[in-house]
Amino acid sequence: MKITDVTLTLFAWTDIPATTYGRHTGRFSGKSQLGLLAVKTDDGVEGHAFLGSAQRGAHLDGESLIQFLKPVVMGQDPLDRERLYQGLWQRNRATTFRAIGAVDVALWDIAGQVARLPIHKLLGSYRESVPAYASSAVLASKEAYAEEALKFKAESWTAYKIHPPTDPKVDIEVCEAVRRAVGERFTVMLDSTWAYMYPDALRVGQAVERLGFYWYEDPLADDDIYNYVKLKQKLSIPILATEYAPGGFTAFAPWLTAQATDFLRGDVAVKGGITSLIKTAHLAEAFHMNFEVHHGGNSLNNVANLHVIMAIRNCEFFEVLLPGGAQKYGLVEDIEVDRSGLVHAMNRPGLGAAIDFGLIERKKTAVLT
Repeated sequence: MKITDVTLTLFAWTDIPATTYGRHTGRFSGKSQLGLLAVKTDDGVEGHAFLGSAQRGAHLDGESLIQFLKPVVMGQDPLDRERLYQGLWQRNRATTFRAIGAVDVALWDIAGQVARLPIHKLLGSYRESVPAYASSAVLASKEAYAEEALKFKAESWTAYKIHPPTDPKVDIEVCEAVRRAVGERFTVMLDSTWAYMYPDALRVGQAVERLGFYWYEDPLADDDIYNYVKLKQKLSIPILATEYAPGGFTAFAPWLTAQATDFLRGDVAVKGGITSLIKTAHLAEAFHMNFEVHHGGNSLNNVANLHVIMAIRNCEFFEVLLPGGAQKYGLVEDIEVDRSGLVHAMNRPGLGAAIDFGLIERKKTAVLT
């Protein structure tokens, strides 16, 4: 089997609600575009992935994917995923991790279809379901956070994560309001989105530690290993960093050797695909650490993430980023949380998701070849 073509169909995404997750995203709304990546083979098997998100249109990464990554895989056997991953990664300075991740996901989709197995079975399944947590946007008031957390608790979700306004004093007040609302036993986390300098990070960390939060995510700049080490020495609450730590799979090594974090973090978009995630999950397992998979930025990336989660032991949750209107698009049926707060494995071959090809054709804006 050989790869005969690689195309990226751009399609419009409209009616995105006004959303922000912190200073790193700003406020986005209205419209964006996703890309449907198709990797075609001479056997008629076609692998797919989505590129882009509500805040970052696929055109921003698509041109480099076609120019720099398509030549790496053309004429190659799509089942040679490790060799192709190494070749794709060698082009990382010319393109983006998101583009590399999309190609890698599409190759795994082909492999599953050829084997007639879901990707998690190819990886070696560990489970069939996993708890989900609701992951907030930045909301208007501490009362709004408390109300939202209560709503998800009432719906039997397992946990709620706060993306706060990123003012340390206000953030502490938000955390206190949520804890009062949901009680002491409900699982709550804080993701401060790289907003603090060390003194504020310590003050907020001490507050959420006192409130019994489950983890403290990304309080410091994503390259600030020095202060992460200091912070981890001062706090007993687990620190979750490395989501956007500069570099790829091998860049996790100094975080481990410096003892700068309690968890590793990533997803198929920001870390370069399923292949990279599996390598990282196994690295974390070797250090008896969890690898908590981050939201993937679009619906099909989340399906890819879910396959990885189903195939590893050391991930506790599936992240559902809110609001749904800024995250779910392009599938006939998206991942949903059941009445017990769980999401379940997709068990059709490959990615196993029903892509809404009709919507993509209606909303098509361009085809990159």
